[in-house]
Amino acid sequence: MKQVVQNYKSGELAVLDVPVPGCKPGGVLVRSAYSLISTGTELMKVSEAGMSMLGKARSRPDQVAKVMQSVATNGLPATYRKVMGKLDSYTPLGYSLCGVVEQVGAGIDDVKVGDLVACAGNEHALHAELNWVPKNLYAPVPDGLAPQHAAFGTVGSIAMQGVRQGEPQLGEVALVIGLGLIGQLVVQLLTAAGVRVVGADPDPARCELAERLGAAACGDPASAAVESAVAELTDGHGVDQVFLAAGGGSNQPVELAARLARDRGRVVDIGKCRLDLPWNAYYEKELDVRFSRSYGPGRYDPSYELEGRDYPIGYVRWTERRNLACFLDLVARGRVDVDPLVSHIADFDDAVETYRRLKDGELKAVAVLFRYPGQAEEAAEETPAPTVAVPAVRRAERTATPARSAKTPVRLAFVGAGNYATSMLLPHLTRREGVELSTVVTTTALSGANAQRKFGFAQATTDLDAVLGDKSIDAVFVVTRHSSHAELTRQALLAGKTVFVEKPLALTEDELAGVLAAVEESGNDRLQVGFNRRFAPLLQEAKERFGARTGPANLRYLVNAGKLQHGSWYLQQDAEGSRFAGEGGHFIDTASWLLDADPVSVYASAAPGNEDLQVVLRYPDGSTATIAYVTTGAPGFPKETLDLVADGKVLRLDDFVRASVYGRKKWVSSRLPKARDKGQNAELAAFIKAVRTGGPMPVPLESLVATTAATLAVHTGLAGGAPVTLARTP
Repeated sequence: MKQVVQNYKSGELAVLDVPVPGCKPGGVLVRSAYSLISTGTELMKVSEAGMSMLGKARSRPDQVAKVMQSVATNGLPATYRKVMGKLDSYTPLGYSLCGVVEQVGAGIDDVKVGDLVACAGNEHALHAELNWVPKNLYAPVPDGLAPQHAAFGTVGSIAMQGVRQGEPQLGEVALVIGLGLIGQLVVQLLTAAGVRVVGADPDPARCELAERLGAAACGDPASAAVESAVAELTDGHGVDQVFLAAGGGSNQPVELAARLARDRGRVVDIGKCRLDLPWNAYYEKELDVRFSRSYGPGRYDPSYELEGRDYPIGYVRWTERRNLACFLDLVARGRVDVDPLVSHIADFDDAVETYRRLKDGELKAVAVLFRYPGQAEEAAEETPAPTVAVPAVRRAERTATPARSAKTPVRLAFVGAGNYATSMLLPHLTRREGVELSTVVTTTALSGANAQRKFGFAQATTDLDAVLGDKSIDAVFVVTRHSSHAELTRQALLAGKTVFVEKPLALTEDELAGVLAAVEESGNDRLQVGFNRRFAPLLQEAKERFGARTGPANLRYLVNAGKLQHGSWYLQQDAEGSRFAGEGGHFIDTASWLLDADPVSVYASAAPGNEDLQVVLRYPDGSTATIAYVTTGAPGFPKETLDLVADGKVLRLDDFVRASVYGRKKWVSSRLPKARDKGQNAELAAFIKAVRTGGPMPVPLESLVATTAATLAVHTGLAGGAPVTLARTP
């Protein structure tokens, strides 16, 4: 059989032919399907092997101490021969895999030949085609769990043991420093346990990934973003636990832990980082420093690992085998998602080249799997990342729209006169000078008559064609049910009208393409979608006071949407699209306007059978926006709260009644308890001005298209369970 090995003296990596291990009593022989490369522990070992002898000595002072003791006991020549002999030998790599039981040893009755098992141990779960694994170092894989995901069992157990050492409780706040493979798993385990998590890592991509997987906020530990998030989530008290999942020689992690932990908080070391504890900081807070030993109780105990002697559950609830089984169960039930962590799957025969690419930095990865010959190759085929097209806007030559004199009214027609039109749009327009409400088109005569009576329309009709053919009408408002927006907009554009359509512009990619085809055919790009929040005076002032950015930003938007009333047409998802498809564009547009860019990717997740969504948008400069759209919140809590963090500054919006900006100077708006201006009046003013003057529309059409495409990508992402790339059409 083949096995990956390394010579620690020369640094050589190889895939060697070695004898098949025998199936001893008390264990099983497992044929590997997938094994996981630990991009932390294993790469550190590979890097050390490439150092000079002096470098090796500096990196392992514990081993140097053992050598010096051997010199004192056995003399220099004997010690030299012993050390060189040990260094100049092949050693195995790997400690986490999933495979199929090929042979069962005596005394084993919990698995049979053909069963899928996850295996642990740096002597038994190696990067090799076959491994003998003792009973307490394997666990059966639950039904339905893919083998490539079960291969995470060991590293999942390491993360789980670290979390257990922190003793988290519901409602607490934790800080995870280091968002590599172990850190990402710690984030998810804490979130599953009801703990709110802040992550710290200098890599923006890892921060984005952690937020997609449940972290409340993440950022560079050198920036103010992490401290700001901790202060906000803990009311300034500090986090209950800090998990050190970082490596390297910097002492920054333990110093950051002291700064951000609460009084008598817990600091748990999981990774291998420098631990020069600043005495005053740890003493004054009386911090509880704990170490997490690998996979859990039983580790390094030969009687447990090799002889199969279990610890009684009444005395040791969570052993390393029980941790392994528990982690597999969480992944199988969807409480932990390891799939987004898989950066690359390599064939086992390419192991040496894969290690080289990882070591040289050519392959950037959180987790890499080896796929073994003949095992689940079809299931392991990497599917292309889903994409949603952002169509290019093509405009034909058109005659410029002439400006109207101030004395000439702008004549408007409304298609639809439902609740939103009559409560949020028409009241503003009836009070605006220079506007004439010409015609209202409704499906029933009575609703048209009511709108005509209340708002003073010159006429009411059920004939759309009469409105589109009326050359005296300057602009058409489309305020109907969502499923008709795209088609009505298309018809109005082809008729040469300026169009204001309430969100959404389209419910499918085909509908969006149809609208843009009408723009190209007619040359009429005079279109506005009712994304009003960017026009809200309070938010506009807050953005101005926040000022320009120099670095990437982190934006969080909580939408406490609440439950819909029984019978609402929003519930007719088959015909009208999902609730988020209908109104999610509001929040995406607001985020993009605040970040001055259009998103390049979308990741969406939702709990099974739950309308609550978590949407993560990524922007070209590395900025991220996380939109939590929830229906299960308290009715008395504000509907919309927003935080924008960048460059040591924070912008906060509280439901359009109060805003604040924290920076070198603090600005807080005056509170207006009864005024919640979400920008409809200002948006309508900008639209009417564009119609009157023939000037540019309030929002570029390209931005409206990008927001619509991003909203559609949320549905695509939920269906596929993967990030969706927003592909710009040339």
